[in-house]
Amino acid sequence: MLGDMAPLLVQSRFRVTQDRDEWFTRMRAALAVLAESTGFHRGWIGQATDDAELVTLTTQWEGIGAYRKALSRFEVKAEVIPLLSAAIDEPTAYEAAVVQEAGEAKSFACGLAADHDAVGLGSASAAFVPPVTGTDIHDGRSGQVRGQA
Repeated sequence: MLGDMAPLLVQSRFRVTQDRDEWFTRMRAALAVLAESTGFHRGWIGQATDDAELVTLTTQWEGIGAYRKALSRFEVKAEVIPLLSAAIDEPTAYEAAVVQEAGEAKSFACGLAADHDAVGLGSASAAFVPPVTGTDIHDGRSGQVRGQA
């Protein structure tokens, strides 16, 4: 069953050209630490099917706030952040706009955080930053800012 908050998918891509076993050991350890965080739903390590060097660390979260709180944990800062700093420099966090599950489809009002142009790899933001827009561009509904009635 889907909640009222848009789930978050975080996908960090890595180009692994050497020491593959060491990389996968580090990625497994990072995934285990993230899995201990409140709001963590699931995660996996993936291998590109058409590029032997491209691997991903993908996690799904209750929402952006849970992910940002997880990044502030000491264990995450010590074990996960050093790994993530080696990821390909590109956006990694995607808020769900539409989710289809067995028998249920749900649209979420989502948008860029107001600080989207100021926060990047190696920096942090507040646990919650209101979106730039409250309009769901996927079905035209006027959305509420999360956490407000």
